Amino acid sequence: MKFLQSILLLGVTAAATAAGQTSMINFKHLEHLTERIAFLGDSVDIVHVYANYPTYDWVGAAESGMEGIACVDDAARAAVMYLRHYELMKTRSSLMKGKALLSFVLKMETDDGMFYNFIHTDHTINTTGRTSFKSFGWWGARAVWAMSTGFRILSSSDREFAGRLKNGIERTFPHIDSLLLHYNESGEMHGYRVPQWLLYGSGADVTSELLLGLVDYYSVTREKRVKAMISKLADGLMMMQDGHIRTFPYGAHRSWQTMWHMWGNGETQALAAAGRILKNRRMIESAEREVTGFYTRLLIDGFKKEMNLADPSISLEYEQIAYGVRPMCVGLIRLYEATRKIEYLKMAGLAASWLLGNNVLHTAIYDSATGRCYDGIRDSASLNRNSGAESTIEALYALVELDRYPLAMKYLSFRKTKKQLTSRYLLAVFENSRSEQFTLAVDLMQGNFKLLEGRASDKFLNHLK
Repeated sequence: MKFLQSILLLGVTAAATAAGQTSMINFKHLEHLTERIAFLGDSVDIVHVYANYPTYDWVGAAESGMEGIACVDDAARAAVMYLRHYELMKTRSSLMKGKALLSFVLKMETDDGMFYNFIHTDHTINTTGRTSFKSFGWWGARAVWAMSTGFRILSSSDREFAGRLKNGIERTFPHIDSLLLHYNESGEMHGYRVPQWLLYGSGADVTSELLLGLVDYYSVTREKRVKAMISKLADGLMMMQDGHIRTFPYGAHRSWQTMWHMWGNGETQALAAAGRILKNRRMIESAEREVTGFYTRLLIDGFKKEMNLADPSISLEYEQIAYGVRPMCVGLIRLYEATRKIEYLKMAGLAASWLLGNNVLHTAIYDSATGRCYDGIRDSASLNRNSGAESTIEALYALVELDRYPLAMKYLSFRKTKKQLTSRYLLAVFENSRSEQFTLAVDLMQGNFKLLEGRASDKFLNHLK
């Protein structure tokens, strides 16, 4: 009964959105997490890291001791999301929020192009924390992505602010150059090739976010130096890919060394964007290889947290979070934009349907009435009802990108009702509240996949009986 009620309620919501009647994007909770502060001589916005059920008051970060109350990691991705919303919807309030967050990011950059991450309760910078020390890694990569998004969008309308962003981006280039001194150097780990010129050696996950920033920067400047950076970093991402649609691990891009994790694994998003702007078919084909072989299996079998490809028995299904869904959803959209293959839009909506109840709990993770996104599915029976910055921002970013594609929005209302493995096909059947049906099937013999709807789906399923 709970599952059917979920389908009916969310089916109506998603159908209305697809018809242009309403939008599921609600910034209310993110605005609650956001605070305007005076910081190092400027007025900036910060995003409080955690907000816990049931009151959703602000909570400081304590996973590594008391790291702080707000960080570049969250401000940067919120800036990307708000600026994309402004770019697509021309909403001035989103522009102003994005710029205020970027002002904080800029203040957290050092003169040598590195970044601190957290600030303390008294708004001083945490310079020694395990997830805040001065470096060019996760928070640096996200900062480049955010600054580059702002630079691209504002380069013609706000040259003064865009110039500040450009300077901030270019201060990081020596660190990228240092990585690329190791270009084409690789090692081997349990039979897998491991590049040595990505962030953290083989960090394809974090490098994908850096690459997204460089693509945006290059789209404005067309600098040959940056084009070379994009190409070489993309080569490293592609080295982290193994298997095909019929062979394990089915085209998945590893995240780091031999590990794959769903959170932040943005290689398809980055390679599709880079391939499109550079007109590089090899990059686009790498993104397609992951989508056709691996994303199809995630949609059919269900999402995972992580696995060690060198030993697939070392695999975790939970915790599942919105930060795992966004790279997949937006990656599929970017791949559609690079190829114009309509099935990728449909799959993008289906990937994001996890947020609205197409998950093991049959429960909406994102609430459009409040703008909250829960912090994840803990296990097959329990939901983490806290709603912090990361989950909220990642859910909103996926919806901002989906919102302009009514066809993709349609698939938010579909729910998996059946999974089957035959001698030839791995497949799942999905339905919505109007009893519309489609089948996603991986053809293990032909090495392709089918997305069949309506009568074609019925005919296919009847033929299997």
